[in-house]
Amino acid sequence: MSDLPRKAVTRTAKLATLPLGFAGRATWGLGKRIGGKSAEIVSRELQQRTADQLFKVLGELKGGAMKFGQALSVFESALPEEIAGPYRAALTKLQDAAPPMPTRTVHAVLAERLGEEWRELFLEFEDKPSAAASIGQVHRAVWHDGREVAVKVQYPGAGEALLSDLTQLSRFARLLGPLIPGMDIKPLITELRDRVSEELDYALEAEAQRAHAAEFADDPDVVVPDVVHQGEQVLVTEWMEGVPLAEVISGGTPAQRDRAGQLLARFLFSGPARTGLLHADPHPGNFRLLPPADGEDGGYRLGVLDFGTVDRLPGGLPGIIGEALRMALEGDAQVVYDRLCEEGFVKGSIALDPDGVLEYLLPIIEPTAVEEFTFTRSWMREQATRIGDPRSPAHQLGKQLNLPPAYLLIHRVTLSTIGVLCQLNATVRLRDELESWLPGFLPDPDPEQAPVSEPEPEPVSLEKSAGGVTVEADA
Repeated sequence: MSDLPRKAVTRTAKLATLPLGFAGRATWGLGKRIGGKSAEIVSRELQQRTADQLFKVLGELKGGAMKFGQALSVFESALPEEIAGPYRAALTKLQDAAPPMPTRTVHAVLAERLGEEWRELFLEFEDKPSAAASIGQVHRAVWHDGREVAVKVQYPGAGEALLSDLTQLSRFARLLGPLIPGMDIKPLITELRDRVSEELDYALEAEAQRAHAAEFADDPDVVVPDVVHQGEQVLVTEWMEGVPLAEVISGGTPAQRDRAGQLLARFLFSGPARTGLLHADPHPGNFRLLPPADGEDGGYRLGVLDFGTVDRLPGGLPGIIGEALRMALEGDAQVVYDRLCEEGFVKGSIALDPDGVLEYLLPIIEPTAVEEFTFTRSWMREQATRIGDPRSPAHQLGKQLNLPPAYLLIHRVTLSTIGVLCQLNATVRLRDELESWLPGFLPDPDPEQAPVSEPEPEPVSLEKSAGGVTVEADA
């Protein structure tokens, strides 16, 4: 039934064209240079060809290859500009588009999962997908009660494809690693692989989306469409209009960029506190910028989609994050180091210099030290180079730090969100959001310093002179 390439040998052969294609293009480039073209022109042509092939291969395969492409796309702001330029357009395409499933395949899935009379559930159904992503595509429709809805249909064989692709991509991780300085690609692929079963389970996704929709139902800044119907490989949710965040990145006004960045940071940190869940797929394709609600005077709102990957944090984000961040900003190197050791960020078998650890952290947390911070690609590249350059002390120290498994997804979401903020070039009051939502960031009140409550005084009569007339008033 599926037109998605499913056989491991077929998909492996397609993925193998990435490193093989790179070698072939290098030979082509050498020939062009011998023929008289300048190195700069040849390099630019090579990069464009590589970007075109990356989109073609990952987009055709969908599955885990597509998922990896989406995860990688939020980090393009860390690339040197001469490399990032040709890749940016191709990677951005991966956030919102992919070659669609044939209509007959979509209808077959709907008939199997919703019943042969599935069309009776809809007043209208658009066969042409409005969006396509890593494991499914979305069709616009009108539910039988008149509501506009988004119908998410999972690609047949998506689970097999995800696992196969990510297994193969992990073998190419060393070749892909230089794309993002300072980032180890293999753990990213491993973590994506570990989340496959959750993302394929539309019941879990529906549960997470319902929880967010209920919590943010009356929120003036964040909009989450509710779930209308959920099946095994079909998920129907309310339709949401809005400007895709990718379009804000490419052509939004400064005001739109700043507002989108502020709300993205707010959603990231408030979500776990309000729902016990962390939206763990923060690439631009999952967000929309919406106008103010009808009759409201507020600013743009942030629409949030796709709850297939979430981190379950019943107590909100771990308090150690806020505590360590606050202590780092206060310059208390030893306390920060001790807390990191307690949580397993520094293995017991090694000893590091606390001042060196603090020096390593401070540039990363620079956006939290000021009232507002402008996230830029140049700042992101600076951090990536500082941490990724094997000759730098920061790189050597970073290799000795450990990331406990419980923090893997939180770490990736935070980095991804920072990457999107840099793409937006947004000025954000990040500290405001941390103070409001991050446990431990504000110190607990000192009980010894707390004001002592006193009995409420009895009302007394005060005499006030008003134009020679005495007036009595209770205090």
